[in-house]
Amino acid sequence: MSIFNSINTSASALTAQRLRMDVVSSNIANAQSTRAVINENGEFEPYQRKMTVLEARDNRFTTMLQHASGGTNHSGVRVAAIVEDEEPFKLVYNPVHPDANEAGYVEMPNVDPLQEMVDLMSSTRSYEANVTALNASKGMLMKALEIGK
Repeated sequence: MSIFNSINTSASALTAQRLRMDVVSSNIANAQSTRAVINENGEFEPYQRKMTVLEARDNRFTTMLQHASGGTNHSGVRVAAIVEDEEPFKLVYNPVHPDANEAGYVEMPNVDPLQEMVDLMSSTRSYEANVTALNASKGMLMKALEIGK
């Protein structure tokens, strides 16, 4: 176990949470985008909400076995994937919209701004907690260096 394990673990979490915040901000920015991609029929489709999937950075068998036998796992976290939310698009009645169908409905992105704000607050709090843990680790290492003086 290295003395830098706690710093590396916090650094991996900071990287993962920053990417999570980027995905959330992209979702909020595209909450009204009705022309995000062109499908195979040549028609525009609305933006589809994206989500991050986090996993342990080191999920090898030996690490899992060590963790299961009571050892500690200091592997950190990483973003395993960015996946699209499979919820259907919202239909909004707006007959004057350029993307409205014959009945006057527009397919809007499946982004819920309230849910995005909750995700953003959660990732922000996690980011702040990891900054605090990183500073505590750094402080302990600095105090350890002063012992030899």
